Amino acid sequence: MITHPEKVLFPDDGITKGAVAAYYEAVASIMLPHIKGRPITMERYPSGIGHKGFIQKDVSKGFPSWLERVEVPKKDGTVHHPIAGDTRSLLWLANQNCITPHVWTSRAPDFKHPDICVFDLDPSKEDPEALRAAALALRDLLKELGLESWVKTSGSKGFHIVVPLDGKADFGDVHEFAHKVGAVLVSRDPKRLTQEFSKVDRGGRILIDTGRNGYSATFAAPYAVRARRGAPISAPCTWEEVEEGDVAPQTFTLKTIADRIDAVGDLWADMRKHRYSLRTKGKRIQAEATTRRSS
Repeated sequence: MITHPEKVLFPDDGITKGAVAAYYEAVASIMLPHIKGRPITMERYPSGIGHKGFIQKDVSKGFPSWLERVEVPKKDGTVHHPIAGDTRSLLWLANQNCITPHVWTSRAPDFKHPDICVFDLDPSKEDPEALRAAALALRDLLKELGLESWVKTSGSKGFHIVVPLDGKADFGDVHEFAHKVGAVLVSRDPKRLTQEFSKVDRGGRILIDTGRNGYSATFAAPYAVRARRGAPISAPCTWEEVEEGDVAPQTFTLKTIADRIDAVGDLWADMRKHRYSLRTKGKRIQAEATTRRSS
Protein backbone atom coordinates (compact mmCIF):
# COMPACT_ATOMS: atom_id res chain seq x y z
CA MET A 1 0.00 0.00 0.00
CA ILE A 2 1.28 3.45 -0.94
CA THR A 3 0.82 6.00 1.83
CA HIS A 4 -0.08 9.55 0.84
CA PRO A 5 -0.24 8.81 -2.90
CA GLU A 6 -1.52 12.35 -3.44
CA LYS A 7 1.78 13.88 -2.29
CA VAL A 8 3.29 15.94 -5.12
CA LEU A 9 6.91 14.95 -5.72
CA PHE A 10 7.42 16.97 -8.92
CA PRO A 11 5.78 20.35 -8.22
CA ASP A 12 6.34 21.87 -11.67
CA ASP A 13 4.71 18.87 -13.34
CA GLY A 14 2.08 17.89 -10.79
CA ILE A 15 3.48 14.35 -10.61
CA THR A 16 2.51 12.62 -7.39
CA LYS A 17 4.01 9.87 -5.30
CA GLY A 18 1.17 7.64 -6.46
CA ALA A 19 2.07 8.27 -10.11
CA VAL A 20 5.73 7.40 -9.47
CA ALA A 21 4.71 4.20 -7.67
CA ALA A 22 2.29 3.30 -10.49
CA TYR A 23 5.10 3.75 -13.00
CA TYR A 24 7.46 1.43 -11.14
CA GLU A 25 4.69 -1.14 -10.84
CA ALA A 26 4.00 -0.95 -14.57
CA VAL A 27 7.66 -1.21 -15.58
CA ALA A 28 8.63 -3.90 -13.05
CA SER A 29 8.61 -6.80 -15.53
CA ILE A 30 11.32 -5.25 -17.70
CA MET A 31 13.21 -3.36 -14.99
CA LEU A 32 13.66 -6.14 -12.44
CA PRO A 33 15.85 -8.44 -14.58
CA HIS A 34 18.39 -5.60 -14.82
CA ILE A 35 18.51 -4.81 -11.10
CA LYS A 36 17.71 -8.11 -9.38
CA GLY A 37 20.39 -8.94 -6.81
CA ARG A 38 22.07 -5.54 -7.07
CA PRO A 39 22.55 -3.62 -3.80
CA ILE A 40 20.46 -0.44 -3.97
CA THR A 41 21.17 3.06 -2.76
CA MET A 42 17.99 5.11 -2.43
CA GLU A 43 17.76 8.74 -3.53
CA ARG A 44 14.85 9.96 -1.41
CA TYR A 45 12.78 13.14 -1.55
CA PRO A 46 10.22 13.07 1.28
CA SER A 47 9.09 16.63 0.47
CA GLY A 48 9.45 16.39 -3.30
CA ILE A 49 12.25 17.52 -5.58
CA GLY A 50 11.61 21.16 -4.72
CA HIS A 51 13.32 20.47 -1.39
CA LYS A 52 16.63 18.89 -0.53
CA GLY A 53 16.63 15.11 -0.70
CA PHE A 54 19.08 12.63 0.75
CA ILE A 55 20.89 9.41 -0.04
CA GLN A 56 20.21 6.28 2.02
CA LYS A 57 22.25 3.11 1.72
CA ASP A 58 21.59 1.24 4.95
CA VAL A 59 18.25 -0.34 5.81
CA SER A 60 18.75 -1.69 9.32
CA LYS A 61 15.35 -0.83 10.72
CA GLY A 62 11.89 0.17 9.61
CA PHE A 63 11.71 -2.36 6.79
CA PRO A 64 9.22 -5.22 6.23
CA SER A 65 10.36 -8.75 7.08
CA TRP A 66 9.94 -9.87 3.47
CA LEU A 67 12.28 -7.22 2.04
CA GLU A 68 15.45 -8.81 0.69
CA ARG A 69 18.67 -7.21 1.87
CA VAL A 70 22.36 -7.88 1.42
CA GLU A 71 25.05 -7.21 3.99
CA VAL A 72 28.22 -5.75 2.50
CA PRO A 73 31.37 -4.71 4.33
CA LYS A 74 32.55 -1.12 4.54
CA LYS A 75 35.53 0.51 6.23
CA ASP A 76 34.03 0.72 9.70
CA GLY A 77 31.49 -2.08 9.64
CA THR A 78 28.75 -3.24 7.31
CA VAL A 79 25.88 -1.82 5.29
CA HIS A 80 22.53 -3.53 4.80
CA HIS A 81 21.43 -2.55 1.30
CA PRO A 82 17.90 -3.30 0.10
CA ILE A 83 17.50 -5.46 -2.99
CA ALA A 84 14.57 -5.35 -5.39
CA GLY A 85 13.71 -8.80 -6.63
CA ASP A 86 9.98 -8.34 -7.12
CA THR A 87 7.32 -5.73 -7.76
CA ARG A 88 6.43 -5.17 -4.12
CA SER A 89 10.07 -4.34 -3.40
CA LEU A 90 9.99 -1.62 -6.06
CA LEU A 91 6.75 -0.32 -4.55
CA TRP A 92 8.30 -0.33 -1.08
CA LEU A 93 11.14 1.83 -2.42
CA ALA A 94 8.63 4.19 -4.01
CA ASN A 95 6.71 4.39 -0.73
CA GLN A 96 9.93 5.64 0.91
CA ASN A 97 9.82 8.54 -1.56
CA CYS A 98 12.75 6.97 -3.36
CA ILE A 99 12.57 8.58 -6.79
CA THR A 100 15.81 7.09 -8.14
CA PRO A 101 17.20 3.68 -7.14
CA HIS A 102 20.94 3.62 -7.81
CA VAL A 103 22.44 0.15 -8.17
CA TRP A 104 25.80 -1.58 -7.96
CA THR A 105 27.47 -3.13 -11.00
CA SER A 106 27.57 -6.51 -9.23
CA ARG A 107 24.89 -8.79 -7.84
CA ALA A 108 24.44 -10.81 -4.68
CA PRO A 109 25.59 -13.28 -3.65
CA ASP A 110 28.82 -12.61 -5.57
CA PHE A 111 28.86 -8.86 -5.10
CA LYS A 112 32.67 -8.71 -5.40
CA HIS A 113 32.64 -9.46 -9.14
CA PRO A 114 30.81 -6.99 -11.42
CA ASP A 115 28.74 -8.35 -14.29
CA ILE A 116 28.70 -5.04 -16.15
CA CYS A 117 31.19 -2.25 -16.87
CA VAL A 118 29.69 1.26 -16.95
CA PHE A 119 30.91 4.41 -18.68
CA ASP A 120 29.15 7.65 -17.74
CA LEU A 121 29.52 10.52 -20.20
CA ASP A 122 29.13 13.73 -18.20
CA PRO A 123 29.22 16.95 -20.27
CA SER A 124 30.30 20.23 -18.69
CA LYS A 125 27.94 22.20 -20.93
CA GLU A 126 25.07 21.50 -23.28
CA ASP A 127 26.56 20.45 -26.62
CA PRO A 128 24.46 17.67 -28.19
CA GLU A 129 26.79 17.14 -31.13
CA ALA A 130 29.89 16.76 -28.95
CA LEU A 131 28.05 14.39 -26.63
CA ARG A 132 26.81 12.30 -29.54
CA ALA A 133 30.32 12.14 -31.03
CA ALA A 134 31.80 11.08 -27.68
CA ALA A 135 29.26 8.29 -27.23
CA LEU A 136 29.86 6.94 -30.74
CA ALA A 137 33.63 7.19 -30.32
CA LEU A 138 33.43 5.12 -27.14
CA ARG A 139 31.20 2.57 -28.85
CA ASP A 140 33.71 2.27 -31.70
CA LEU A 141 36.70 1.93 -29.36
CA LEU A 142 34.95 -0.86 -27.49
CA LYS A 143 34.20 -2.54 -30.83
CA GLU A 144 37.91 -2.42 -31.64
CA LEU A 145 38.43 -4.45 -28.48
CA GLY A 146 35.78 -6.96 -29.56
CA LEU A 147 33.19 -5.65 -27.10
CA GLU A 148 29.59 -4.85 -27.94
CA SER A 149 28.02 -2.11 -25.84
CA TRP A 150 24.53 -0.97 -24.90
CA VAL A 151 23.46 2.62 -24.30
CA LYS A 152 20.82 4.39 -22.25
CA THR A 153 19.92 7.96 -21.55
CA SER A 154 21.06 9.04 -18.10
CA GLY A 155 17.91 11.08 -17.51
CA SER A 156 20.32 13.80 -16.44
CA LYS A 157 23.07 15.32 -18.62
CA GLY A 158 24.68 12.47 -20.54
CA PHE A 159 24.58 8.84 -21.60
CA HIS A 160 25.44 5.61 -19.81
CA ILE A 161 27.27 3.03 -21.93
CA VAL A 162 27.41 -0.52 -20.61
CA VAL A 163 29.39 -3.66 -21.47
CA PRO A 164 28.13 -6.97 -20.01
CA LEU A 165 30.83 -9.08 -18.30
CA ASP A 166 31.29 -12.73 -17.43
CA GLY A 167 31.63 -11.90 -13.72
CA LYS A 168 35.15 -13.32 -13.37
CA ALA A 169 37.03 -10.03 -12.93
CA ASP A 170 36.96 -8.23 -9.59
CA PHE A 171 36.23 -4.56 -9.01
CA GLY A 172 39.89 -3.60 -9.22
CA ASP A 173 40.36 -5.20 -12.62
CA VAL A 174 37.14 -3.78 -14.06
CA HIS A 175 37.88 -0.30 -12.76
CA GLU A 176 41.41 -0.40 -14.15
CA PHE A 177 40.17 -1.60 -17.54
CA ALA A 178 37.50 1.12 -17.73
CA HIS A 179 39.98 3.82 -16.72
CA LYS A 180 42.42 2.76 -19.44
CA VAL A 181 39.67 2.71 -22.04
CA GLY A 182 38.77 6.22 -20.93
CA ALA A 183 42.42 7.32 -21.15
CA VAL A 184 42.76 6.06 -24.71
CA LEU A 185 39.48 7.70 -25.70
CA VAL A 186 40.62 11.02 -24.23
CA SER A 187 43.98 10.75 -25.97
CA ARG A 188 42.15 10.51 -29.31
CA ASP A 189 40.15 13.70 -28.71
CA PRO A 190 41.76 15.72 -25.90
CA LYS A 191 40.07 18.96 -26.94
CA ARG A 192 36.59 17.64 -26.21
CA LEU A 193 37.14 14.82 -23.70
CA THR A 194 38.73 14.58 -20.25
CA GLN A 195 39.15 12.36 -17.22
CA GLU A 196 39.47 15.33 -14.87
CA PHE A 197 36.76 14.82 -12.27
CA SER A 198 36.86 18.37 -10.90
CA LYS A 199 34.60 20.65 -12.93
CA VAL A 200 37.06 23.54 -12.68
CA ASP A 201 39.69 21.41 -14.42
CA ARG A 202 37.50 20.14 -17.25
CA GLY A 203 37.70 23.25 -19.37
CA GLY A 204 34.24 22.68 -20.82
CA ARG A 205 35.09 19.15 -21.91
CA ILE A 206 33.06 15.96 -21.48
CA LEU A 207 34.07 13.83 -18.53
CA ILE A 208 34.56 10.14 -19.32
CA ASP A 209 33.54 8.99 -15.87
CA THR A 210 34.68 5.44 -15.12
CA GLY A 211 34.29 5.74 -11.36
CA ARG A 212 31.00 3.85 -11.50
CA ASN A 213 33.07 0.65 -11.63
CA GLY A 214 34.60 0.92 -8.18
CA TYR A 215 33.52 -1.09 -5.14
CA SER A 216 30.19 0.20 -3.77
CA ALA A 217 29.87 2.77 -6.58
CA THR A 218 26.47 3.00 -8.25
CA PHE A 219 24.68 4.24 -11.34
CA ALA A 220 21.05 5.11 -11.99
CA ALA A 221 19.15 1.88 -12.56
CA PRO A 222 17.76 1.18 -16.04
CA TYR A 223 14.25 2.66 -16.24
CA ALA A 224 14.78 4.73 -13.09
CA VAL A 225 13.02 8.06 -12.70
CA ARG A 226 15.41 10.97 -12.15
CA ALA A 227 14.77 13.77 -9.68
CA ARG A 228 14.64 16.52 -12.27
CA ARG A 229 11.95 18.72 -13.71
CA GLY A 230 9.79 16.71 -16.10
CA ALA A 231 10.60 13.42 -14.37
CA PRO A 232 13.01 12.14 -17.04
CA ILE A 233 13.68 8.41 -17.27
CA SER A 234 17.08 6.74 -17.59
CA ALA A 235 15.94 4.56 -20.49
CA PRO A 236 17.66 2.23 -22.96
CA CYS A 237 17.92 3.50 -26.51
CA THR A 238 19.53 2.23 -29.70
CA TRP A 239 22.84 3.23 -31.20
CA GLU A 240 20.97 4.15 -34.37
CA GLU A 241 18.93 6.69 -32.37
CA VAL A 242 22.14 8.15 -30.98
CA GLU A 243 23.69 8.32 -34.45
CA GLU A 244 20.67 10.12 -35.88
CA GLY A 245 20.41 12.50 -32.94
CA ASP A 246 16.92 11.22 -32.16
CA VAL A 247 17.56 10.88 -28.42
CA ALA A 248 18.95 13.24 -25.80
CA PRO A 249 19.72 12.56 -22.13
CA GLN A 250 16.21 13.60 -21.03
CA THR A 251 14.16 12.56 -24.07
CA PHE A 252 12.04 10.01 -22.20
CA THR A 253 9.87 11.05 -19.28
CA LEU A 254 7.38 9.57 -16.86
CA LYS A 255 4.56 10.86 -19.05
CA THR A 256 5.94 9.47 -22.33
CA ILE A 257 7.76 6.27 -21.38
CA ALA A 258 4.70 4.01 -21.58
CA ASP A 259 4.28 4.68 -25.31
CA ARG A 260 8.00 4.21 -25.77
CA ILE A 261 8.00 0.79 -24.11
CA ASP A 262 4.89 -0.26 -26.03
CA ALA A 263 6.71 0.62 -29.25
CA VAL A 264 10.16 -0.89 -28.66
CA GLY A 265 9.92 -3.15 -25.58
CA ASP A 266 13.09 -3.67 -23.54
CA LEU A 267 16.02 -2.73 -25.77
CA TRP A 268 18.42 -4.23 -23.24
CA ALA A 269 16.75 -7.64 -23.09
CA ASP A 270 19.38 -9.28 -25.32
CA MET A 271 22.26 -7.82 -23.32
CA ARG A 272 21.84 -10.54 -20.70
CA LYS A 273 22.72 -13.14 -23.35
CA HIS A 274 26.22 -11.66 -23.75
CA ARG A 275 29.07 -12.07 -21.30
CA TYR A 276 32.51 -10.70 -22.15
CA SER A 277 35.82 -11.55 -20.52
CA LEU A 278 38.31 -8.77 -19.77
CA ARG A 279 41.26 -11.14 -19.66
CA THR A 280 42.51 -10.41 -23.17
CA LYS A 281 40.73 -7.07 -23.56
CA GLY A 282 42.65 -5.60 -20.66
CA LYS A 283 45.97 -6.53 -22.25
CA ARG A 284 44.96 -4.96 -25.57
CA ILE A 285 43.86 -1.66 -24.08
CA GLN A 286 46.96 -1.59 -21.87
CA ALA A 287 49.13 -2.01 -24.97
CA GLU A 288 47.44 0.92 -26.73
CA ALA A 289 47.55 3.11 -23.65
CA THR A 290 51.28 2.39 -23.26
CA THR A 291 51.96 3.07 -26.94
CA ARG A 292 50.13 6.41 -26.82
CA ARG A 293 51.98 7.53 -23.70
CA SER A 294 55.34 6.83 -25.28
CA SER A 295 54.52 8.41 -28.66
